[in-house]
Amino acid sequence: MDTWLAIGNASAGTSDEETIAQVLTCLREFARVDYVATEGPEDLARELADHDDAGLVAVLGGDGSLHAVVQALYDADRLDRTVVGLVPLGTGNDFARTLELPDDPVGSARALAEGTDRAIDLIVDGDDHVVVNAAHLGLGAQAAERSAPVKPVLGPLAYAAGAVSTLFSRTPRLRVRIDDRELGGRIAQVAVGNGRFVGGGGELLPHALVDDGLMDVAVVFASTVPRRIAYALHLSRGTHADEDYVEYTTARRVRVDSAPLGCTSDGELTGPSAVHSWRIVPGALTMRLPVTPAGGSQPTSAS
Repeated sequence: MDTWLAIGNASAGTSDEETIAQVLTCLREFARVDYVATEGPEDLARELADHDDAGLVAVLGGDGSLHAVVQALYDADRLDRTVVGLVPLGTGNDFARTLELPDDPVGSARALAEGTDRAIDLIVDGDDHVVVNAAHLGLGAQAAERSAPVKPVLGPLAYAAGAVSTLFSRTPRLRVRIDDRELGGRIAQVAVGNGRFVGGGGELLPHALVDDGLMDVAVVFASTVPRRIAYALHLSRGTHADEDYVEYTTARRVRVDSAPLGCTSDGELTGPSAVHSWRIVPGALTMRLPVTPAGGSQPTSAS
């Protein structure tokens, strides 16, 4: 019988532990499963090294947990010989939406166990950090940064408050190089990604495919308050890609030069930098995915 490694978050609450127990019961119908709950990058790296023989690594968590596992495997040079599965237990589960995984954790576990292995693309930034889902700088990163101090008080409303405050912020001048093409000017947001959704369902990159060998890119020229409001409304419906103030395309490499700006990468805000760059690595990540997506449509390219 195959040996799989299931990885959870050590800070999970009681309800999460009950769900994880149900998920593990399901997975153990198909393989011998070792379960570990890790507390940080060093602990995660140690557990992965101790379970080097695992035929599959199942992430029981959200986008952040998936990112952490993929980063650890990338750092250990193990991506080419490790299959990764995902049972979405996070708050946003944005990448799971792109993959159209079942919402029910036990259903998702069964779909994983009965699924097939597929090679999907991976984005790597200039600091050799992976981006599994999406990265963006500008309005979204500003909103995340401004919402952080009030999040303990406002909870989920904090990000909305941060987003409203960005309506009146000064639009920075950026130089964006997309493969061999260059754009410049006052640019409100630059987003790159392999997944379609961010922020718990916002369709930031509505045309993204996980296995087409390209990252989707959105450059938003929204420097006025009315245009930013219009962009926010279109973004909520996933229709912004067709607006004349949005440059939406695909690329293999993207670089942004500017005054130091923060960036949100797979949901985590990173410190300000004057240079942000990303490259696509086609087929670098192998995931165990459902044979037929739960939604009945095909989220990947017709290869």
